[in-house]
Amino acid sequence: MTTKTMTKDKISVAAVRRLSKRYNEPEWLRFARLMAWETFESLPWPTYKEETWRRTRLTGFKLEDYRLPAVDAALLPSRGALPEHLQQELAQIDSAGVLILQDGALIYRELDAALAQKGVIFTDLRGALAENVELVQVHLSALVRARENKFAALHYALWQNGAFLYVPRNVAIEKPLQVLIVQGEGLAGFHHSLLVGEENSEAVVVEDFVGSRQGMSDSVAEVFVHQSARMHYLRLQNLDKTAWNFATQRASVGRNALYRQLQASWGGKLSKVWIDLEMDEPGGHGELLGLYFPRDRQHLDHHTNQNHKEPRCTSDLLFKGALEDHARSVYQGMIHVMHGAQRTDAYQKNDNLILSDHARADSIPGLEIEADDVRCTHGATSAKVPEEYIFYLMARGLSRQTAKRMIVQGFFEEVINRVPVPGVRAKLETEIAHRVGIE
Repeated sequence: MTTKTMTKDKISVAAVRRLSKRYNEPEWLRFARLMAWETFESLPWPTYKEETWRRTRLTGFKLEDYRLPAVDAALLPSRGALPEHLQQELAQIDSAGVLILQDGALIYRELDAALAQKGVIFTDLRGALAENVELVQVHLSALVRARENKFAALHYALWQNGAFLYVPRNVAIEKPLQVLIVQGEGLAGFHHSLLVGEENSEAVVVEDFVGSRQGMSDSVAEVFVHQSARMHYLRLQNLDKTAWNFATQRASVGRNALYRQLQASWGGKLSKVWIDLEMDEPGGHGELLGLYFPRDRQHLDHHTNQNHKEPRCTSDLLFKGALEDHARSVYQGMIHVMHGAQRTDAYQKNDNLILSDHARADSIPGLEIEADDVRCTHGATSAKVPEEYIFYLMARGLSRQTAKRMIVQGFFEEVINRVPVPGVRAKLETEIAHRVGIE
C-alpha cells in the first residue's frame, strides 16, 4: 500500500478550504462546505436548556483536541493483502461487495461483477463524485441539511469520504454489501453514507464503525428508498470506549416501499445519535431497530422521529438496551402523524434491562397526532434482573455469568431475530456475550 503523508490539520475554516483544494472539488461543493462552516459557527454549542440535550452533556469535549486525517492510501490489490484483523471482520459475512475506508481513504473495494453489469454502483463517495457527479449532487444533503444540528453542519464542512450505493430499478442484490470504517487514534472522522434504491430494487448494507481511540466520529447517513424498493441498513457502532460519537441519519420511504434499519451501539465514551424515518409517500413501511449495551461510564443517547406525512403508512420502532456499572442511556422518540396521514399505524417501544445499582436509563417516548383515523401506541420499560431468575438457572448447573448471559441474550432476542443477515446476528450475540464477561 502506498501512502502520501500530509500535515495533520486542525479543525478550522482554513482546513475546510485546504480539504476542498486537496481533492480538486467542483465549485458547488466547495461553496457548500464554506456555507456549512458558516452555519456551524452560527449555531451555539448545545446546552442542557435544549430539550434534546437536557440529559446529555458535552463535559470534557474539546473540538481543538482532534485533527483531520493526514494520509491518503492506495487501493490494496486483494483481500489477502489486508491486515488479519480486517480479514476476520469481513469473513463473518458472506457479501456481494466490500468497501474498507481507513481514516477517510479507500483502501479496499470489491463488487460482484454481475451486479456491476446490471448498473449497481458501490464505491466510496469520492469515487462516486469523480465518476457519477450528477447522482451525487442531486442526493448529497437532500435529506440531512447542514442546519439540522451543530454536528451536522460541522460534518458537511469537513466530510472526507463515505459509502455510496446506487441500485437501479428492478435490481435485487441477494447478498449483503459490507462497509468497514476504521478510524485512527486522536483523529476526527467525518463519514457520509449515501444509499439510493430505485423503484422495485432490493439491497442490504452493513456498516461497521471501529477504532477511533481518543478520537471523535461525526457521521451522516442519507437513505433514499423509492417506490416498492426494499432497503435494509444495518449500522454497527463499536468505536473505542474513549471516542466521542455523533451521528445524524434520515431515510425517505417511498410508495409501498420497505425500509428497515438497525442501530447497534456498543462503543464510545459518549454517543449522540439522531435517527429520522420519513414516510414520504402512501403505503410505505419502516422499521427502526436498536440495541445498546453501555458499560463503565459510557453514555448513549438516541433520539428518533417517525414522521408520517402520507396515508396508509406503517412504522415500527423497537429499541432495547442493557446497562452495566455506572452507564447511562437516554432514549427520546416521537411519532408525528401529520394532517391528512390517515390510516397510519405506528408503534414505538423502548425496553431497558438494568444490571447494576448505579446504571440509569431515561426513556421519553411521545406522540403528536394531527389526523383522526390512526392507530398509534408507544411505551417504555426499565427493570432490574430479579435475583431469583439467576438463582433458578444456577440451580440447574449454570455459572452465574452464563445465567446472566442467557437472560440478557433472551432480552435482546426480539430485536436480533428481526436482523436479516445471519453473520450480523452472530456478531451481535458475540458482543453481548463479551459484555457479560464470557469470551
